[in-house]
Amino acid sequence: MDYFVWLARSAARTFVIDTGFNARSATERKRELVRCPTEGLAMLGVDAAKVRDVIVTHLHYDHVGNFDLFPAATFHLQDREMQFATGRHMRSGVLRHSFDVEHVTGMVRELYRGRIAFHDGDAELAPGISVHFVGGHTMGLQFVRVHTQRGWVVVASDASHYYENMLERRPYPTVYSVGDMIQGWDRLFALADSRKHVVPGHDPEVLRRYPPARAGLEGIAVRLDVAPQA
Repeated sequence: MDYFVWLARSAARTFVIDTGFNARSATERKRELVRCPTEGLAMLGVDAAKVRDVIVTHLHYDHVGNFDLFPAATFHLQDREMQFATGRHMRSGVLRHSFDVEHVTGMVRELYRGRIAFHDGDAELAPGISVHFVGGHTMGLQFVRVHTQRGWVVVASDASHYYENMLERRPYPTVYSVGDMIQGWDRLFALADSRKHVVPGHDPEVLRRYPPARAGLEGIAVRLDVAPQA
């Protein structure tokens, strides 16, 4: 399983999609931290400290773990995800397992600092980029639709962890609602220009199928604005 942080950049705006997990989570959960996401962004010429918009697809530890390294950002989050992470469902260890209380309480603090932009369903954030509520994996999961030079690309996040989940209609086992997850795959395909324009959230195939962002970034950063190689 790979863990991705995405950059959506135009001449006018820069958006970071998710912030990965941090060193503490890597140690506690026995995950390999290859590099801090801010280091990867720096390789692409982006200073995390100056990023103004971060889209948090959901509040699992591996998608919001480094939020504190984006001190100038507004965090875009679904209403239902904050409700999920702070409400009655967190009494269940099964649903609570993928959340980190320090991240959740940290985001509540950011709310009180005025740094959370809540969305209730689908929303256009800027010309060519929008968020879309899908649920399934968590109560408030959202994915991101971005217009690129090859058309509309959908960054699925955990609406489909692997290509096989959505293409073979096989639900991923960490799930709040199986029914919503299954219906969510249809939404991914409907909002992308083709099935080849949907990018799953954790599949190592992504790094193999897409070309590097530039020479020297092989296996580190890929371009989603060009067609996959396979």
